Amino acid sequence: MLAEIPVISPIFQVLLDSIGWILAWLYDVIPNYGVAIIVLTLLLRFLLFPLGMKQIKSMQAMQALQPKIKEIQKKYKGNKAKAQEETMRLYKEAGVNPLGGCLPVLAQFPLLIAMYAVIRAPGYEPVTIDNQPAYMITNNHLPTDSALFASVVTHQGTGFVGLNLQCSASQAGSVQNSTIKDSEGEAVKPGVQLVGSNRQALDSFESKPVIPCGTDGLTSKIGYVLLLGLMIGTSFYQTLQTQRASPQGAASSQQQMILRVMPLFFGFIGFSFPAGLVLYWTVSNLFMIGQQTLLLRAGHIGPDALDRRMAEQKAKMAAEADKPKKKGLIAGMMERAEEEQKRREAEAKKKPAPGSRGSSTQRRKKKPGSGGKRGT
Repeated sequence: MLAEIPVISPIFQVLLDSIGWILAWLYDVIPNYGVAIIVLTLLLRFLLFPLGMKQIKSMQAMQALQPKIKEIQKKYKGNKAKAQEETMRLYKEAGVNPLGGCLPVLAQFPLLIAMYAVIRAPGYEPVTIDNQPAYMITNNHLPTDSALFASVVTHQGTGFVGLNLQCSASQAGSVQNSTIKDSEGEAVKPGVQLVGSNRQALDSFESKPVIPCGTDGLTSKIGYVLLLGLMIGTSFYQTLQTQRASPQGAASSQQQMILRVMPLFFGFIGFSFPAGLVLYWTVSNLFMIGQQTLLLRAGHIGPDALDRRMAEQKAKMAAEADKPKKKGLIAGMMERAEEEQKRREAEAKKKPAPGSRGSSTQRRKKKPGSGGKRGT
């Protein structure tokens, strides 16, 4: 995990604690765990809106360029250097950064891990305080004096539309699966004093060994499975929306297969995630769908957007080529030195060399009679 990497750990811990504090504050304002998660998701998505827009535009542009890239690769099949050069020229003409679609995704990935760390139930580590057994709360990023912390530790007040957002679809309907285990893999004992990371007792908090996820078997799973299905469905729709916005043949069959399989993969791993995280994922998908819809209507993405973008980029490059290039200080000094050298050489050529016959000042004067016949 990122939190285990020494270089990233301090920064990542600040991110976790910040998200936990905001979520706890929202819970104080809106005492509903699900609504607080939805509001937090929207706040984070609005904060990441520029990155999300850049990601969508870059991915659309890269997909639209695929047919032209394939033509270049086919044309210069035996010359990889030339193919690479022409491909980079194509990227430049289109104003596309090949990494533009990847970097925003990498920037958002830690946020998903952070939300998982904040939403999941805290861990329990068995310790001894004053010769008495106790459980130290671990993996907690909520303020211990907040109402949300009390709700999470007691597993009360974390419901939303009939679901306990601390539970996963795999835990629902099974007391055995929803039993909490400590850091040593043993079932948590009930009624044991809870202490904070500083080993100070958390007043009025005792261990609760089971998260109430329902006991009706498959019946209790229905709500969790429906929420998971909504997450998978919104992921599929977002994928189809992306494909419709791309030119025909832009994505290969392998890429199309990956795009269709990924929502199923997310659903598979989401089966074991807390429902609160699945709710965050679903709301994020809905936000991205709305964002893509706005970009499509505004003409920033879509089949015709790349051609328009390339035309604008070519016009911009042509305008920049016509502008006189600004020279740096060193280049300007060198140019002036060369001009001065040329000027001196030109002046030197105009002056006659000393002792030359063409010099009027050095020409000898003829003596009288020196040019006539000698007397006889």
